[in-house]
Amino acid sequence: MEQIPPEPPVSPTPRPNWWKRNWKWFVPLGCFSIALLFVVFVGSVVVIVFSAVKSTDVYKDALTRAKSHPAVIEALGSPVTEGFLVSGNTNVNGASGEANLAIPVSGPKGKCTIYVAAKKSLGR
Repeated sequence: MEQIPPEPPVSPTPRPNWWKRNWKWFVPLGCFSIALLFVVFVGSVVVIVFSAVKSTDVYKDALTRAKSHPAVIEALGSPVTEGFLVSGNTNVNGASGEANLAIPVSGPKGKCTIYVAAKKSLGR
């Protein structure tokens, strides 16, 4: 009987690297994460800007006057609540400045917009 030499061992197929195994979930997740970070950044900027406008004396004074004015309460009902999307601009330089705002308000009977035009001179 003749002996047959053993076949050389076949090396197993090398395992693909991490990127080849995981790119199908990594790419969409990475894109989604970048988009989510962008949305969070833009949302943070919007909240900071609206908070800054809502913290001005002009905004607070106009809202206080509207909430206590009998004609506004009669038209909108009570309680009168302010909306989120305030538009307009304020420009204050030391003891002088001006502001033009549009403040959305609503109540049980409806909603409207308060338009505010104010000037500050010598601290008042």
